[in-house]
Amino acid sequence: MFPSVAGDVFRSGGGGGLWSAAPSHVAVGVTVLAGLAVVMALFCTASRVRLKSPWSRRKRKHALSLQQWRHFFTPDGRLRDGGVKLVKKVRSGGVDPSIRAEVWPFLLGVYDLNSSKEQRDIVRSQKRKEYEKLRRQCRRVIKCINGSSKLNGDSCPETDSPCSEDVVSARESLSSEDRIADSEYSDDPSTILLDGDDTSRRNTNADSKALNSDSSDSDSSVESEVIQACPSCEEKEKNDSDMTTKDDVSPLRTEVQSTLTSEDFSTWKRIIRLDAVRTNADWIPYSPTQAEVSYDRARRSAEAVGLKDYDHLEPCRVFHAARLVAILEAYALYDPEIGYCQGMSDLLSPIAAVMTEDHEAFWCFVGFMKKARHNFRLDELGIRRQLHIVSKIIRCKDSHLYRHLEKLQAEDCFFVYRMVVVLFRRELTFDQTICLWEVMWADQAAVRAGIGKSAWSRIRQRAPPTEDLLLYAIAASVLQKRKLIIEKYSSMDEIIRECNSMSGQLDIWKLLDDAHDLVVNLHDKIETSISAPSLS
Repeated sequence: MFPSVAGDVFRSGGGGGLWSAAPSHVAVGVTVLAGLAVVMALFCTASRVRLKSPWSRRKRKHALSLQQWRHFFTPDGRLRDGGVKLVKKVRSGGVDPSIRAEVWPFLLGVYDLNSSKEQRDIVRSQKRKEYEKLRRQCRRVIKCINGSSKLNGDSCPETDSPCSEDVVSARESLSSEDRIADSEYSDDPSTILLDGDDTSRRNTNADSKALNSDSSDSDSSVESEVIQACPSCEEKEKNDSDMTTKDDVSPLRTEVQSTLTSEDFSTWKRIIRLDAVRTNADWIPYSPTQAEVSYDRARRSAEAVGLKDYDHLEPCRVFHAARLVAILEAYALYDPEIGYCQGMSDLLSPIAAVMTEDHEAFWCFVGFMKKARHNFRLDELGIRRQLHIVSKIIRCKDSHLYRHLEKLQAEDCFFVYRMVVVLFRRELTFDQTICLWEVMWADQAAVRAGIGKSAWSRIRQRAPPTEDLLLYAIAASVLQKRKLIIEKYSSMDEIIRECNSMSGQLDIWKLLDDAHDLVVNLHDKIETSISAPSLS
């Protein structure tokens, strides 16, 4: 019936011609096809407009697989295209757990994206020696601290000099790029204590000294090893000076000598051990090799670093805690301007779970901390800068929400303080944390390698790589709660409680999608605004 009615309509136009001559079902078919063509054109146009990030369908793409990873390399072990395909792939789907230990050193800058296998083997050997030097020095400093504590707190005259020499020798062998980056850091030591309650921003020096007032002789189990090793340590280290020369003096030498004291290290040592045994066990399912460690091996590892009060923990957690102690102590010597602050163990734990060799975990952590170390400055300039950026993103994206925050005197976005300090570690599950960090590291690797907007536009990802992806993700998490914040919350404390209760409730890939949409729309505007007058 429908074709005949349509045919009458077409034929009533008068004058005959094509429409009057054509059968009614043909006319209807042509009309329907024309309509479909218009609809498809509009859909394609809208799709192109919505193509804002690798997660435009809010669904995770496949992670980088072992086969793809192997295919990325040339016969001499170099990444093809300078690593562009690698960072693109990781940026859109993360890394398969089976190859994370191989991929992460590239993302974290331990290996250059353009390096050959031979070059990486040399770097790996050098980095292992440098880490071992730092661990030897840790044992010497701890022995000295324990000895001086028995002499009513008299300072150890040997502490500053050998410590400084070891730290400088480790840092001088970094690549020129790393040296330039490190030379920008002239931060004061921070003693931020990150508790569940964010109302206390940091631990004061007085609090740290109180923690250390009853420092014990916890490292007596390794003193015999230290006594045997120490007489030859300095001579052996001189023989290892092929990696550095006296003429190649680090600009940080004076800073290291003036900032590292036995009192500092004693405080760090105490807090590191407290935090290590408190580290949660969510990493265990993702590290089966370490999860199956024997009791004897775990006990030996604990004794080697002077770890105590671990009887309530299963062997794998004791072993993990001992590794955290060793690596964090080495980092405190490597970067004495920061030393150790609570929250750093949260950042190291996932890395130590994936990287089974301590020296590899250490250097990945060093690469991670090149950006994150600013979160632990005593003056909090790094934190304030990041909160300022989150505030700007929210203000540019949602003026209504921002005005509500102003009414609550929360426009400084202090309610996301914890998210910034430990990079969402306490708001996300272990697997979600790693997914976010991998995407974030891929962005940072792209920036380091000079992969700019033009390269990303060629691969049809309009969101440019940014070093501040974390901040866009934090802003996105707040924007997702905008209705709740505006309609129900009348104080910043309520917003803080909401943010701290997000743990396990966030969809990480939706969050990344929203974050990249914010980058697309606001990145240039935010970059321009923060590059004007610096935050005081």
